[in-house]
Amino acid sequence: MTSATSSQQFRLYTPQQRARRDATVWTVVQGVLAPVQFVVFLVSLALVVRYMTSGEGYGVATASIIVKTGFLYLIMITGAIWEKVVFGQWLFADAFFWEDVFSFVVIALHSLYLYGLLTGSISPDVLIAIILLAYATYVINAGQFLWKLRVARLQMQVAT
Repeated sequence: MTSATSSQQFRLYTPQQRARRDATVWTVVQGVLAPVQFVVFLVSLALVVRYMTSGEGYGVATASIIVKTGFLYLIMITGAIWEKVVFGQWLFADAFFWEDVFSFVVIALHSLYLYGLLTGSISPDVLIAIILLAYATYVINAGQFLWKLRVARLQMQVAT
């Protein structure tokens, strides 16, 4: 099967969905939040690695993780709104089902980190291990969404 044939079989958007996607402010919101969240992630990752290698900066690394988690929750909420506007359902639209599933894994790990931090029930070393796993899943999830962005662009080129 050629990629053109595959592209024709699986369409991310119907023409109506594409029109809604292009018309809603939530597309712009997602387009702004995603790279900002990625920059926050990179800064936080650097601070976490600094703490891991030097033993210094736990407080600033923790603050950066909290900020990163806040951006994650924000992009998830606004992404659900975007999905509702474009696809008519809050989450798990067929075109983004697996991305949404994996997003929940990312959110669960970040939330576990926050729970352990706020309750003091998880040691700092284990918290750092949890956030590293959370960050690894975030990178995979970001890759899923970048792939879908590429597919959408390729499908737009084929359609024109």
